[in-house]
Amino acid sequence: MSSIVRPSPAQQTRRLAVLGAAIFAIAIPILQALGNIGLSQAQFAEDGNTTLRVAGYAFSIWGLLYAGLMAYAVRQALPQTGESTLINGLGWPSFVTFFGIGLWIITAALDMKTASVVVIYASLLALLVPMLMLGRTIRETGVLDRDRMLVIWPLAALAGWLTVASPLNLITVLTANDALPATLSPTLWAIVFVAITTVFAIGVSWVLRTLAYPIPVAWGLVGAFVAHQDNNPVLSFAALGAAFVVIVFASIFTFGLRRAK
Repeated sequence: MSSIVRPSPAQQTRRLAVLGAAIFAIAIPILQALGNIGLSQAQFAEDGNTTLRVAGYAFSIWGLLYAGLMAYAVRQALPQTGESTLINGLGWPSFVTFFGIGLWIITAALDMKTASVVVIYASLLALLVPMLMLGRTIRETGVLDRDRMLVIWPLAALAGWLTVASPLNLITVLTANDALPATLSPTLWAIVFVAITTVFAIGVSWVLRTLAYPIPVAWGLVGAFVAHQDNNPVLSFAALGAAFVVIVFASIFTFGLRRAK
């Protein structure tokens, strides 16, 4: 739970760096869109989105994600906010991830396909690995604790969406570069990616036991269901089934086992 220990000068510097990275993450897509610089995110994906894609509306989740990460960044930067275990342990990881999602916009605008894959996976792992290491603390943080509302929820939600976005980015780049192995059909490759994402999300949900993580995963999978309804019903319903499985397992973990050691 939240601590009353005030941050040291070094810790306050880290907090300001996190706030700066959050501002960078939000400002870059706005500046890129206003300046019409390079490719938009949709244009970047068009070159390889025939194998697996999500409906455009699904990306509206970024509005909530940006609001959450800014709420987290502002709150943790305030001197009166205690230096809790979660704020301390997730400070620099969140800095890396916030900077990474801003950098991804730049790589997409410049059509740097391989770099975009490296950046998005680095952003995911930089945040998710420390969260898993802090899994027990996350599970034991009270439902109404400010760290749950303003640290766990924003960061877990961002990690959840990146869990979907990373493999989607990878399969898009592989498709654009004609690099998908011919051992499977494109539909089967897409289903494999959906299955891996599902198993991974269930495993993470077992550790974190907060719905903030699986909800964005399921949102993205439902977006794939909508996107492929007309052209690939097999893939479409596979994605819908995966979304259902993720939510069911995550709900069992969250409401039945959240405080279990």
